[in-house]
Amino acid sequence: MSHIFDFLFKQYFEYETLDVALEVIAIIFGFLSVWYSKQNKIWVFPTGIISTVIFVYLLLKWGLLGDMMINAYYFIMSVYGWYIWTRKVDQVNVTPISRTSSKEKNISIVIFLLTLLFVFTVYKSFDKWTSWVAYIDTFTTGIFFVGMWLMARRKIENWLFWIIGDIISVPLYFYKGYTFTSFQYLGFTIIAIFGYLAWKKSLNKNQQTV
Repeated sequence: MSHIFDFLFKQYFEYETLDVALEVIAIIFGFLSVWYSKQNKIWVFPTGIISTVIFVYLLLKWGLLGDMMINAYYFIMSVYGWYIWTRKVDQVNVTPISRTSSKEKNISIVIFLLTLLFVFTVYKSFDKWTSWVAYIDTFTTGIFFVGMWLMARRKIENWLFWIIGDIISVPLYFYKGYTFTSFQYLGFTIIAIFGYLAWKKSLNKNQQTV
């Protein structure tokens, strides 16, 4: 049992206690954010903002620029999404769950490609383009950027991007030495699957009542 514990968590022996505590707090609020998103509740954004602010600090300190940029972007999109989700489309109703339009699909492609270019430029500028991890980081950053933008606009397809990005992130963060965060993404994957099913059910129900 001790060998398993050392295998999973030995890297944390070198971390400051405050940083470990902050990572756990950020993960808790991250779980709350994804859970509220699954429930289609506005609390997805304030809880997400707390999580991302903590992770931006930690990831910058740990030198994980790609992951830090993802969380900084999450913060901006959380503010944007908070506005979109509470904006009334008429005198009674707020922005509903909907499917991605052709225009939004094209915008998603642009966001993905621009993200790849941006992250590559940053990595090269800071001499971080040194291993295969940088390629995976760049790809997942693009996936998550699109997913967050679609979620902010309350598009059901956002869950598909989260599922793909989360699945990749589970072994990636474990390889980087952040076991707690790896477990977080495993939980995110499960919640994202149920989130997609819940939003799909809600969307179909709304379409039947229109």
